[in-house]
Amino acid sequence: MPLSDFACKNAKPKDKPYRLADGDGLYLFVQKSGSKLWQLRYRHLEKENILSFGKYPLVSLLDAREKRDEAKRLLIAGINPSAKRKEEKIAAVTEARTTFGLIAEEYVRRMEERNGAAATISKTKWLLEDLAGPLAKRPIKEITAAELLQLLQKIEKSGRRESARRLRGVISSVFRLAIVTLRAETDPTQALKGALQPPKTNGRAAITEENKFGKLLVAIDEYDGWPTLKAALQFLALTCVRPGEVRGAIRGEFDRERAVWHIPAERMKMRTPHDVPLSKQALQILDEVWPLSEHGGLVFPSIRSTKRPLSENAMNAALRRIGYSKDEVTAHGFRVTASTILNSHNCDPDVIEAVLAHQDKNTIRRTYNRATYWEQRVMLMQKWADLLDALKIKSLVLPSIDGRAQLHDGEIVHEPAGDEKRSFAVIGSETKNRGVAKHLPKSSDSSIPQSLLEHGCGRT
Repeated sequence: MPLSDFACKNAKPKDKPYRLADGDGLYLFVQKSGSKLWQLRYRHLEKENILSFGKYPLVSLLDAREKRDEAKRLLIAGINPSAKRKEEKIAAVTEARTTFGLIAEEYVRRMEERNGAAATISKTKWLLEDLAGPLAKRPIKEITAAELLQLLQKIEKSGRRESARRLRGVISSVFRLAIVTLRAETDPTQALKGALQPPKTNGRAAITEENKFGKLLVAIDEYDGWPTLKAALQFLALTCVRPGEVRGAIRGEFDRERAVWHIPAERMKMRTPHDVPLSKQALQILDEVWPLSEHGGLVFPSIRSTKRPLSENAMNAALRRIGYSKDEVTAHGFRVTASTILNSHNCDPDVIEAVLAHQDKNTIRRTYNRATYWEQRVMLMQKWADLLDALKIKSLVLPSIDGRAQLHDGEIVHEPAGDEKRSFAVIGSETKNRGVAKHLPKSSDSSIPQSLLEHGCGRT
């Protein structure tokens, strides 16, 4: 006989749990505690199953009967109601984990597990947490191309075209992760190709004229700021590496006896180890700065602590204090300078690319180049260091709009536009600024070092 609501309400607990049948397998299960639970007993594929519908009276008699009928319809269709409920629970849990913010966090975590570059991870976090912040709590399946376009165009209109372009790429990466983990079906950023204005690209600001670069090198030599910062700029110019590789340099990476700097893969942009031949001038810089890092591993530590590297903007800030604007030169632009000047001197382009650690896309050719060009790289880095010394003298000897320079009785006298006068005494292989001593080539003329010409790396 079917149950009534009155019977359900007045069912009392007993010494043992018991059932009050309603019909078609549905019953009210009364526990010793007095709790009442709707359950359905059914068979599927010759196996008995029990499906719970919830507690009475939260689930009324009428509701329980409707749930029983739904389960019966599934059984007629050959579907196990218990299995379907488990699938729905998994789907609900998955849905709760598919907000854009949660998948973005997972994407960053995977980058960290793959030992991605710290700077890249930091930039990605900023893009996802700050610029893509409005998407954080949105279910990823509900995010549309129109919604993304509105977000990206807002950033674009603020003048940050490059940031908008990068954000689109990072958002796409998050969607691809969601797709391969079955939490999304499509990537709406694909519909936005060509929708954003291209960024205004000016490249890395760099000085590529030899005389002007010589003036910059002299200004760096005369810089009276933090010693490791000055040394870092000098070392950067001599080694042609990236600023971050100099800032993070540690003492254990250097073999000073063999004049080699071993940069491990995790500190290189392309995640490939890179060996840098050290010229005599580069070794001299190391000798000068080495005592400053005795209490820490960093060769070019921060002013605040020997255990902290120079900040990311320290070198560029020093260049600004010296008097050069961000549109004139950047620390990273030193690599552009080296490439331009060395190519203008007809040096082997493949050797130059190897010096700059530009990776060949062909794996076999890349391995071959690393092994084959070592001796050429050693010679080229010494030639480059000699050339930089010559450019310093050249910048002082040649007349310029800033002042005039003349050679008098073995002494280069440079008279700037102001009242200050500097003189340089040429003594053997050393040219001494009356205030700053710096090793320079023997000759005081403005010619290119003979070593560059002897090995076929001079002008034609």
